[in-house]
Amino acid sequence: MSESILFCWSGGKDSAMALHALQQQNHYRVAALLTTVTETYNRVSMHGVRRELLQRQAQSIGLPLHEVRIPPQCVNPIYEARMEEALRVYRSQGIRQVAFGDIFLEDLRAYRESNLAHLGMTGLFPIWKRDTRELARFFLAAGFRAFAACIDPRVLPESSAGRELNDSFFADLPPHVDPCGENGEFHTFVCDGPIFRQPIPVRAGEVVHRDGFVFCDLLLSEQRSALEGL
Repeated sequence: MSESILFCWSGGKDSAMALHALQQQNHYRVAALLTTVTETYNRVSMHGVRRELLQRQAQSIGLPLHEVRIPPQCVNPIYEARMEEALRVYRSQGIRQVAFGDIFLEDLRAYRESNLAHLGMTGLFPIWKRDTRELARFFLAAGFRAFAACIDPRVLPESSAGRELNDSFFADLPPHVDPCGENGEFHTFVCDGPIFRQPIPVRAGEVVHRDGFVFCDLLLSEQRSALEGL
């Protein structure tokens, strides 16, 4: 009998690969996707992806979506309090494990595990310590598609924002940039792949600088570009 777990979903490629890895097993059943959304802007926190695209992902995956609303420039005590409130909902339903798409950042894993331990919950890391070059190759070979929604201009050119993650994208990454952007070099939005029932038709919109990062406003293909706050 499979165990019900919660999945911390960013909408990006690492989350997608981690969810795919879980789906290949019979040990777990994902009860819901949990995502932080920045209030006012109605966008996925850090990634800057529109909330409607996040919702389309959940619909295509076929899982309930639980949005944790946080304010812009959210400080840790508020973030942790709102995450705890959401996690308690699932703990009360008997869920004790929360899955993440983290790969090798030890301090981030320790932070997550510490916060979960206060609630009597534990973390699950399906792609932990996988070689990131291998993961990037797998991402493409498995038929996933994604776009770079946010990039750090200190390590990548502005033109990287909005690019599709294909062979040329990975080939163009500077040697010091992790192939999966695990150090925050870039964040992505996944629009197709084996975890989806149908692809999400997206295109690159306007590109803006905000808070030291470069964001591409990804749009549903049928939408007109009307840039909103990130």
